[in-house]
Amino acid sequence: MTGDKSTYERIEGVEVGQYVSYRFFKVDPAWRRLPVDEREAGKDAFAEVVEDFTGRMEGLRAYNVSGIRPEADFFLWQITERYDDLLELGAALNGTPLAGWLSTPHSYLATTKPSVYTDKKRVRQGKVIPRDAPYLVVYPFVKVRPWYFLTFEERADAMREHAEVGGKFVTVTNHTTYSFGIDDQEFMPAFECEEPADFMHLMLTLRETEASRWTQQDTPIFVGARAPIRSVLAALDGAEARVTS
Repeated sequence: MTGDKSTYERIEGVEVGQYVSYRFFKVDPAWRRLPVDEREAGKDAFAEVVEDFTGRMEGLRAYNVSGIRPEADFFLWQITERYDDLLELGAALNGTPLAGWLSTPHSYLATTKPSVYTDKKRVRQGKVIPRDAPYLVVYPFVKVRPWYFLTFEERADAMREHAEVGGKFVTVTNHTTYSFGIDDQEFMPAFECEEPADFMHLMLTLRETEASRWTQQDTPIFVGARAPIRSVLAALDGAEARVTS
């Protein structure tokens, strides 16, 4: 065994897709009682790591969820063709002073592949290409096991109806990725949108489709507001709010 990955013939002969990860962070409330200069130094070091890796990965975006979900303050949407980028980013962030005050209540891993249910070119390519909408809705998804015992035609019909409904909501862009065997969930749906309420109306309509009958899990749901990492970190202790006031 040489360790050279290029010497291995991969299953199905398909190329490696993108690895897509969503890592959530929660700050210890005691951190907010530290002196301002210590908090600023910790945020600066954390932001510098994120900014450095932004140039090394296909996608690295920060989202604020402060004051929305009680178990998280912000999350990172990470996209790369190199799995080790995720490990290296995690290690680099762990080396910052702020990391000692952060917990990770949720962390999800998925990868891309072409969809077998659609001919839409963007989806068939099996590639996540963010459009930088102001909001991102993300959640883990699992289907009930009997779904996989339906014929392909039955599943395709259900997914075709699902896609037709989704296509009517033009302000919402779907970036579903796959987690079979590499994380606890089966899929990681992620939706960029202009307004969170737009996504609510989409999901309400999808509840009436055949595919919805086969859902086992689609929570917890996070609605993140996209912002530069320094602005996201400033929300941890209200730094920008203090400056504004």
